[in-house]
Amino acid sequence: MWPLAAFARVKFDVYNAMRFFLIRFLAMLAVLGALTLSMPASAGTWRVNVENDRIANTDRHYSNGFRLGWVSDKTDGSDLPEVRDVLNFLYPLADVRAGRVGLELGHNIFTPGDTEARQLISNDRPYAGWLYGAASLYAETGEGFDDYFTETLDKVALEIGVVGPAALGEEVQNEFHRAISVATSNGWDNQLKNEPGINFIAERKWRAEPFRFWGLEADAIPHVGASLGNVYTHVSGGAIARFGQQLSIDYGPPLIRPNLSGYSAIEHTEGLAWYGFAGVDGRWSLRNIFLDGNTFQDSHSIDKEPLVGDFVAGVAIVYGRARLSFTHVMRTKEFKGQDQADRFGSVSLSIRF
Repeated sequence: MWPLAAFARVKFDVYNAMRFFLIRFLAMLAVLGALTLSMPASAGTWRVNVENDRIANTDRHYSNGFRLGWVSDKTDGSDLPEVRDVLNFLYPLADVRAGRVGLELGHNIFTPGDTEARQLISNDRPYAGWLYGAASLYAETGEGFDDYFTETLDKVALEIGVVGPAALGEEVQNEFHRAISVATSNGWDNQLKNEPGINFIAERKWRAEPFRFWGLEADAIPHVGASLGNVYTHVSGGAIARFGQQLSIDYGPPLIRPNLSGYSAIEHTEGLAWYGFAGVDGRWSLRNIFLDGNTFQDSHSIDKEPLVGDFVAGVAIVYGRARLSFTHVMRTKEFKGQDQADRFGSVSLSIRF
C-alpha cells in the first residue's frame, strides 16, 4: 500500500503548494485592484506583443506568442498607503522611489518541427498551448552596487493559466493559418493534456546614468531573475546594451517570457527617441512543461537541455507617448537531439495614455 500512500502524500503536498501561491496571488490582486481603482481608467501604458517564428523565416518549436498588457503610471504610495506599506515590507532596506502595478493576458503556442505528420513524433518537442493571465508589482529603488548602478527595477509577478486543449493552441494556430492560406498543423491530437499552470516570477534590473558622447548615449542593463512553478522553474541572468538617444525612457523593450524581458512602461518624451540594442539571457532550467510534459499525467516529453541562452538584437523607436520595437531572437538548443538553434521575431507596440 505504500505506493498509494506516497502518491496521496505527493498530491497533498502539491495541493498545499498550489493553495499557498493562490492565497498570495489573491492578496496581490487585492492590492492591485485597490491601486487600479485609485487611478484614472486611462492612466498607464498599454502594450501588445506579437512573437512568431515566421518573422524570422522559420516554422518550428516556439511558433507564436501574443501578450496584451497594461502597467500603471508611477505612484509613491502617498495616494494609496496600502501600496506603500507593501513596497516597504518587500524592500525594508531600500529607498523605494515609486511603484507600479501591471496586468497581462498571454497566449503561447509550441509545435515540433514537422507539422505535417499526424502521428506522435517521439524525438521532437510536444505540441502545446499556454493561455494565462498575470498580475505584477514593480518597485523602482535607488540602490545599486559598485557605486555605478544608481537605479534598480524589481518585478514580482504571478501567472495563472492552463496548458493543453483548453488553451486553444490548435484552434488559434490552424484558424490563423487558414486565414493566411498557410498549411495547418496536423499533429495536435498529440498535444499535452489539460493542466492548470502557475508561475511565481521575480526579476531585478540595474541601470546607471548613460555614457554620453557626440549627442548620443550608451548604457548596459544587467539583470537576474527566477521563476518557480509547474510551467517554468529556472534561474536566469544576463544583460542588454543600448545605443541611441534619451535612454532613460525605459529599461529596454518588452518580450514575452521566458525571453530576456524589458519594461512595458515608457516615460513621455518630447520629439523622437530611439535606440539599438543587443543582449543575452542565460537560463538554468529545472522544469519546462513544454519539454518535460505534464506534471500529474503521462504525456509526450523530450529530454531538455538544462542550459539555454537567448541572444537578441533590434531597435526601438519612441515618439511622444508611443514606442515601437522590433527584435530578432536566436535561442540555443532546448532539447537533446535538436538539429539547430531556433530563431523568431518580435514586434511590440506600447502607448502611454
